[in-house]
Amino acid sequence: MLLNWTVMILYNYFSAMFVGPGYVPLGWTPEKSQDCMYLQYCKVCQSYKAPRSHHCRKCNRCVMKMDHHCPWINNCCGYQNHASFTLFLLLAPLGCIHASFIFVMTMYTQLYNRISFGWSSVKIDMSAAKRDPRPIIPFGLSAFAASLFALGLALGTTIAVGMLFIIQMKVILTNKTSIESWIEEKAKDRIQYYRTGETFIFPYDMGSKWKNFKQVFTWSGIPEGDGLDWPVRDGCHQYSLTIEQLKQKADKRVRSVRYRAVEDYSGVCCPVTKGVETFFTTPCTEEPRIALSKGDLILATRGLNHWMYGEKILDSAADGGIRERGWFPKKCVEECQYDSETDQPVDGEKKNR
Repeated sequence: MLLNWTVMILYNYFSAMFVGPGYVPLGWTPEKSQDCMYLQYCKVCQSYKAPRSHHCRKCNRCVMKMDHHCPWINNCCGYQNHASFTLFLLLAPLGCIHASFIFVMTMYTQLYNRISFGWSSVKIDMSAAKRDPRPIIPFGLSAFAASLFALGLALGTTIAVGMLFIIQMKVILTNKTSIESWIEEKAKDRIQYYRTGETFIFPYDMGSKWKNFKQVFTWSGIPEGDGLDWPVRDGCHQYSLTIEQLKQKADKRVRSVRYRAVEDYSGVCCPVTKGVETFFTTPCTEEPRIALSKGDLILATRGLNHWMYGEKILDSAADGGIRERGWFPKKCVEECQYDSETDQPVDGEKKNR
C-alpha cells in the first residue's frame, strides 16, 4: 500500500507539472470583434485575455483559469492541471499519515524490546533487543534517529500540504480561483467607495457545490470546456468578470498617486541601507521589486507602512512599451505636489481624468 501511495502521488505530481495549466493561444481574439471591448489586451502575448485568464510573469504566458504559480511543480495551477494538482495535495498527506503510523509502531515495538525496568531507574539498551524474535533489520541508535527525523517530516508534510488541500477544495467548490476571490473583494470595495448601488454577482459559481466540483473533476480526467468559454449562472453575462476588471483598472488609475524618487534603490529584496524597519517589513510576496534612480517618476497604486507598489512612468517610445511594476521602499520617494512639465497640481490632473 505504501508503494501504491508513492505511485499515485508521483503520477499526479508529474501530471500537474508536465501537462501544465493550458495557455491562451498567441494572438487569440474573440469570435465577435465587438467583444474585444470587454477584454484586456496582453502586449506580451499579443492577444486578448480570455475570461478567467491572467498573465503569469514566471511562465511569460496568459494562463487559462489561473489560480497561482506553484514553485513545487515549477508551473502554474490552472484549467488543465487543477485536478491533478489537487489530487497530489490529497494523496501526499494520506501517504504521510500511513508512513507516520509505520514509524510510530516501529519505534514503539523496538523501544519496548530494549527497555529494562529496575527498582530505581529505567534503562534503554539500543545495542540489542532483550526479547525474541530479533528484528530482520537491525534497529540501533542511528536507525532510531533516522526514524524520528522521518516522522517529523511526515507530520510536517501532513499539516502543511493538508492545509493547502483544504484551500484548493474551497476554491473548487465555489468555482472561484484565488485571483478571482481577490477581484470579488476589490469589486465590493469599489462599489462601497463610490456608492454606485451596483451588485456584483460572481458569474461562474453554478450555485451547487456538486456542479462546481464537476467543472474540475471528470471521469475522463479532462476538465469540462475548452478553457476559453465558460458556463455562467443565470442573470450574468459571459464577460461580467472581465467588465469588472476593466472598471477596477480604470479606478486604480484614478486613485493612484504620483511619486518622485529622491534616493537610488537597487531593487534588492531586503535593503540594508534603507533602515531597519524597511529591512524587516519587506513584503512577503512573489511580486518583483523595481530599481529606482533619483528623479524617476512612479505611479503608486497601493502600499504598506514602509513599502509601496506601483509602476514606473517610462517613455513608451524609448522603452518599447515595457512596463516596470513592483515594490519599492517608501523612504526612497516623495509625493509629487506638482507635475514638473505642466507645473499643475497632480490632483487637478486626476479630476480632469
